[in-house]
Amino acid sequence: MILTLDEKRRLTVPASLAPTKPGDHFKAEFDPEEDTLVFRRLAANENWLEVLKSCPAPMDDLPARRREYPKATSQP
Repeated sequence: MILTLDEKRRLTVPASLAPTKPGDHFKAEFDPEEDTLVFRRLAANENWLEVLKSCPAPMDDLPARRREYPKATSQP
């Protein structure tokens, strides 16, 4: 099946092709070798901690948390 982007750059997939329900989540990947978009359905009850652990960006490069309280600015 061929899908076409609308003017808001959205793809509409017929329900008969991919039966879904509201709240379903999909992972989209672009394959440059095949020049294709691949959508994979994510598990409904996926553990968010496992998803966070599998994140490719290391959590070590987050900025340090500020330990000071915000300073009140004096108004004249």
